[in-house]
Amino acid sequence: MNLKSNISTRSIVASLIVLTSSCSQNEQLQATATTAYSNAYIIDGRGGEPIVKGTLVVENGKLVAVGPSNEISVPNGATTVDLAGKFIIPGMINAHGHVGNVKGLEKGVWSRENTIAQLKLYAKYGITTVVSLGSDQPEAKFIRDEQSNPTLDRARFFYAGNIIIANTPESAKQMVNDMVAIDADFIKIKVDDNLGTVQKMSIGVAEAAIKEAHKYNLPVAAHIWYLDDAKKLLKNGLDIVGHSVRDQAVDKEFIDLIKEKNGTYIPTLVREVSTYVYQEIPEFFSDPFFLREADPQVLDQLKDPTRMKTIWANKNTQIYKQALKIAQANLKTLSDNGVRIAFGTDSGPPARFQGYYEHLELELMEQAGMSPMKILVSATGAAAENMGLKNIGTLEPGNWADFVVLRENPLDSILNSRTIENVIVAGNEIDR
Repeated sequence: MNLKSNISTRSIVASLIVLTSSCSQNEQLQATATTAYSNAYIIDGRGGEPIVKGTLVVENGKLVAVGPSNEISVPNGATTVDLAGKFIIPGMINAHGHVGNVKGLEKGVWSRENTIAQLKLYAKYGITTVVSLGSDQPEAKFIRDEQSNPTLDRARFFYAGNIIIANTPESAKQMVNDMVAIDADFIKIKVDDNLGTVQKMSIGVAEAAIKEAHKYNLPVAAHIWYLDDAKKLLKNGLDIVGHSVRDQAVDKEFIDLIKEKNGTYIPTLVREVSTYVYQEIPEFFSDPFFLREADPQVLDQLKDPTRMKTIWANKNTQIYKQALKIAQANLKTLSDNGVRIAFGTDSGPPARFQGYYEHLELELMEQAGMSPMKILVSATGAAAENMGLKNIGTLEPGNWADFVVLRENPLDSILNSRTIENVIVAGNEIDR
């Protein structure tokens, strides 16, 4: 299916002639700005019953009507797209990614061009919003500020700037203020010793960063590993647990605490996979859904026998494998107990393939025992609500028209999220 129009030179000239006619100008503008997507199975991102045969009406990049096709009045002159037999979900939100700082396997190369290219890549995979939690440069502000318009052709973007790792409360506060100066949307702190290899930022210093961020109404996300650290940070006002607890099973105290604090939990299961999967050639290296966007040169580097042998010999490989099992069990426990879950992957660092890794994360969440509906809500409406993102995440009037058209029902299996037919951002079809 192709929702775009192929406009010839003749049709452009004809359109210009029409637009010069004062009697038909308003009618022409209305016709080109409004599109109705009809007869689709619609999952709106709020967790309720899907609309079995529904219609979305998009005008100037936003949704103006959503409902059963027999109840929606399509405006005169609107373009109509029949999606009978197709499935619509909201564009997915990655609540923990990284954008623009890696090219191939090389880090530290942030640029506007690279950031926009990666946001377009995310969008091709149905990820229409990314919260970048670290390594974002001051120029990121301009990329974010450009996205509130109906011509957007890439994923939306929010950012945290530099990750806060400080030695004293004073330096932590200064780092937070530096991020306020670049108009960051979030503050990201790191409280982790990297399996005992580095000095961990103290809870007292982290507390200072959290309190300083809250002066500016900025939510704080934390990179953590240990259950004890997660508890202490929540007690000190942490808003977002940015990774799974991976050292042990979560307990009732943690569940009660994160719910009491109205905290958000981002699993990033696929982060663990990325630490060991390249000890051999991964199965997904033969997946067409992956290969359509993968850089062959990067794949050749990852297939290098010496590189694979080094990963295989790394003493932490087995720790990370076990950590994934703990993380999946914890996700199931927290989801079953009503904890706020926001979908996130930590994609963006070297070999954590943006777009595709999000679909691996969905698969791992299903393997952990979450239902497809719960997973989709965590990646759409709940992610938007939990991260404080406005006018996205759900398919309802007033929100941006960010959605994905699938060939198969994702409620039958979350793997059907990969049957992408079209991705729409602000009413515009993404070039795939």
